[in-house]
Amino acid sequence: MKLPMMRMYVSIIWVNTLRFDVLKLSEVKILLDAEVEKRNVITELSLDKPDPLLIASQYKDESIALICALFAYGNAGQIVKFLVSLDFSLLDESEKLIRKTLSSHYYRFQKPEDVIALFIAMKRLKEEGSIEDLFYEGYRKEHNILDGLWHFIKTLQSVNPHSTQGYRFLIGALPKKITAVGTYKRYMMYLRWMVRNDTLDMGLWSKIDKKDLLMPLDTHTFKMAQKLKLLKRRSYDMKAVIELTERFRKWDQKDPVKYDFALYRLGQEKLLEI
Repeated sequence: MKLPMMRMYVSIIWVNTLRFDVLKLSEVKILLDAEVEKRNVITELSLDKPDPLLIASQYKDESIALICALFAYGNAGQIVKFLVSLDFSLLDESEKLIRKTLSSHYYRFQKPEDVIALFIAMKRLKEEGSIEDLFYEGYRKEHNILDGLWHFIKTLQSVNPHSTQGYRFLIGALPKKITAVGTYKRYMMYLRWMVRNDTLDMGLWSKIDKKDLLMPLDTHTFKMAQKLKLLKRRSYDMKAVIELTERFRKWDQKDPVKYDFALYRLGQEKLLEI
């Protein structure tokens, strides 16, 4: 189907508010392909449509982007408001100044001591090398994103062994059982920002292949994927992440995660009546 026809087809769907639960997967693909193109514009990142990538893309720095990603939970507007309040130049300052400057900064589950701990950890990582190299160290043998993630989290924990409930929630933990792994949505989103390169995603890394990325599954994309019959699994976990990624890999083997932002916006903005 040619692109103008595809756009017209999608418009018809939107106008008539068809039952999406009876659409064929080929029709869902047409919808999402059009939505991917529609969303791949810089106007998708604004204060009117808040997203942590709005702040991360202003700096184009892997350390700042990771901080933005790790605090990306809760209300999108509040996330952006908090990120705007942070002075990222502190990553190049002394730990003493970090503690002093961030002594009153907190966000939801994270007290000032947790925000401070993250900045100090990121500063120490910067002094040792790049975040990309840390992910790559775990990833390179099997080209497995999760191996890269486990290696990175282990390193992040070691450079600053701060341990509170809020901090553990913020940076994530190594899974005790691989069968009970969560979605690690914020890390998967960060990897999308770093590896993919389009109008939105920054593409700052070159050592990890975008074909190996996994979907950053959150509640919006999880529910939308179920409603569009893209996902059979009922549990919100890593198995659901892999199932949805494999679905999209059948549509685009080289770039399965390109559907993430479009699917997220459809759910967030409640644009589909299902």
